[in-house]
Amino acid sequence: MDSPRLRSALDQVPAYVAGQPPTPREGQTVYKVSSNENPYPPLPSVLDVIRERAAEVNRYPDMGVTALTDALAAFLDVPREQVATGTGSVGVLGQIIQATCDAGDEVVFAWRSFEAYPIVVAVAGARSVQVPLTADFRHDLDAMAAAITDRTKVVLVCTPNNPTGPAVTHTELQDFIAAVPSHVLVVVDEAYLEFVDGQDAVDGLALRREHPNVVVLRTFSKAYGLAGLRVGYAVAAEPVAQALRKTATPFGVNHLAQAAAVASLAAKGELDERVRRIVAERARVIDGLRAAGWDVPQSQANFVWFPLGERTAEFVAACDAAGLSVRPYGTDGVRVTIGEPEANDRLIEVATTFATA
Repeated sequence: MDSPRLRSALDQVPAYVAGQPPTPREGQTVYKVSSNENPYPPLPSVLDVIRERAAEVNRYPDMGVTALTDALAAFLDVPREQVATGTGSVGVLGQIIQATCDAGDEVVFAWRSFEAYPIVVAVAGARSVQVPLTADFRHDLDAMAAAITDRTKVVLVCTPNNPTGPAVTHTELQDFIAAVPSHVLVVVDEAYLEFVDGQDAVDGLALRREHPNVVVLRTFSKAYGLAGLRVGYAVAAEPVAQALRKTATPFGVNHLAQAAAVASLAAKGELDERVRRIVAERARVIDGLRAAGWDVPQSQANFVWFPLGERTAEFVAACDAAGLSVRPYGTDGVRVTIGEPEANDRLIEVATTFATA
């Protein structure tokens, strides 16, 4: 009997490896710092809204995501027709690739970068063109521009870059976009936008206003602390945003996600204070690691990158023994989320001991 015939493109789809929970250890508090989650729970005002809307989950959500679309348009000062929502920024990214790529088309992005990029590209039957990062773990924008061919439909720029942390500057990105053919979509993935405090920070919305082929991709999962509700959005030229709405999963953004996202926009001041605490902890962790002899990249996100090479597994084991779950990437290195101060203290201790071993 013949087996069901599945798409051959699925043979090229790599598996997504999620951050693992920590190993329980008796008498020790353990911390999950493997998934770039916000260590703070949702704000009380946001939780109140979630509780109120929970009574409505017997009904389908608003398929047009009207309340959130309107709130984002006002918050970002953009026409609502330029806003498209989805199930996290990775969900919206899938909508982008579906709207632009046919089998055999190419998507250019840096590597190593966000692990979902080659997955969503392969699912569409398109081809990933991976451009190595520079020696200091930054995007090589000149090499990415040179990698564009007649088959290129999309270029992805993850800034700050996940998992290594550095961000591109506004000037660098402006020059890069000028070198990209206008028919190629440039997706500026700003999942970690709120944590950036470097000079000449990217203004994605300004670039989008200047260039019709630019799409800004953002999420409520990180700074807003709504990772479990899965809601993200894109700002794009109206024809592109309309295409993203066509490729969205119907009713994908649920009642609770929409209500929590709207409430989070209204609580921006409180959330900004939380972000400032995380950024301060990031600076403290990086200073502590460098004092211990680590040459870690200057992260602009809510995580740090350890370029460990063949010692990756050894470092993961040392962290696990100390009650920390971290995120390895093959034999490239380890990404560790900035978590609770106690978790960050323990990371510095483990890394200091490891550096002298």
